[in-house]
Amino acid sequence: MRGQCAAAYGGDGPYKVKDDSMDVLKRLFEEHFKVPADSVQPLQGELGGSGRAILRLTGGGHRAIGVQYGVREENVAFIEFSRHFHKLGLPVPEIYCEALDKGAYLEEDLGDTTLFEFLSKHRNGDAIALDGLEAYRKVIAVLPRFQVEANRNLNYKVCYPRASFDRQSIAWDLNYFKYYFLRLAGVSFNEQALEHDFTRLTKFLLSAPHDYFLYRDFQSRNIMLRDGEPYFLDYQGGRKGALQYDIASLLFDGKADLPPSMREQLLEHYLDCLAEHIDLDRAAWMEHYYAYVYVRIMQALGAYGFRGFYERKAHFLQSVPFALKNLRWLAHNVELPVALPALMQAFEAMIASKKLEAISVPADAGLRVRVFSFSFHGDFPKDESGNGGGFVFDARGLPNPGREERFKVQTGKDAEVIAYLNEQKSVQQFLASAQEMVDASVAVYQAREFKNLMVSFGCTGGQHRSVYLAEQMARHLRATNGVEVTVRHLSLEKMGK
Repeated sequence: MRGQCAAAYGGDGPYKVKDDSMDVLKRLFEEHFKVPADSVQPLQGELGGSGRAILRLTGGGHRAIGVQYGVREENVAFIEFSRHFHKLGLPVPEIYCEALDKGAYLEEDLGDTTLFEFLSKHRNGDAIALDGLEAYRKVIAVLPRFQVEANRNLNYKVCYPRASFDRQSIAWDLNYFKYYFLRLAGVSFNEQALEHDFTRLTKFLLSAPHDYFLYRDFQSRNIMLRDGEPYFLDYQGGRKGALQYDIASLLFDGKADLPPSMREQLLEHYLDCLAEHIDLDRAAWMEHYYAYVYVRIMQALGAYGFRGFYERKAHFLQSVPFALKNLRWLAHNVELPVALPALMQAFEAMIASKKLEAISVPADAGLRVRVFSFSFHGDFPKDESGNGGGFVFDARGLPNPGREERFKVQTGKDAEVIAYLNEQKSVQQFLASAQEMVDASVAVYQAREFKNLMVSFGCTGGQHRSVYLAEQMARHLRATNGVEVTVRHLSLEKMGK
């Protein structure tokens, strides 16, 4: 998983980059742009899962993302795929130059907004604003071009570690799930019966046409939005496979937590777009779809288990409750065409597991950020962590929805108030400035292993502006790995709202 901002690259803020990595990338920058890099910003921290050194370099009016990574085969795949896609006019980063003997390359800088972060800013619980829905529709419209159009003349010889999502690839994912999630989470299962189910599931998955490009990690943190348009990253694990896998990855992306109605709407949109590229039998296509949803969820759970249970990077476990929520929905709404009794029994045990349902980042595993809203005429938020407090932002200079009769009984969590404040340029400038300041402190706090930070927003009544800003800040921070975010609205609590 990568991306072009701290959140997309792992969300961990500045970290120590080896001097040789920085030197190699700075030399590449100067050789390509003919000017030295006067600013180098590390973008991925130790909590990220990729193992790459990733930097943003700027100088002389130019900017680029520099990557150094020791797995040559992945570098080759990413570079060759990128150039193939770029030649076809697909929205991917341009590769400026590379030094494969050093494991380094420079690519186009696509900015700082992932689809996941954009979604977080355009939702209120399960209510997704039209801008969020439209962003997903744009993303989905491009997917068939990767799968079908870019599939032609693609050099699959550079794929790593496999050239197709074949029996071996599926076995790796299923065993990853079995040993790193089920086993380490303490979920009991009958190993031989589960192996029989895995064999049946694999045979069924491979009965779907699988001669298309499979992106492999098509999810919201690997998609950037620049000027409202989507750009795509992290397809170095691409290979041949079935069409169902990638759209399943996007729509059942755990932390994105898309509402079922939105998933269904977007799936129909995808099938409409796909039908422009191939002769599509929708019923036959749908017969295999939910089997690929299941296998993608299992692959993700295996990754969460390996990073969280085995490597003890607890923040990776934050996505487990979302995966369980998806499994619960599937159990109530989907019946597969193939019988998998042992696997379904394991899923039922997971859903019923109090241990798994209660998983969260322990207080000592990362940075806890407590976000408050309050009224300046009431009680100020109190710091109970011993840290001495934190940011206090005064929102009283912003447009006040409380002055309008239609908003009198509403709060900053209601859709109408959110829409009103979203349209106020001064509010968005205020929020962006606050986020920038808080992000800087979060990065330093994480680097210094501090455990607590407070961020508070006050307004006149503590009902509209401060509530809205606190909710938006919380959603923004939840896109940062290693950060546990809680929100309290002090004035609303007194009102019983």
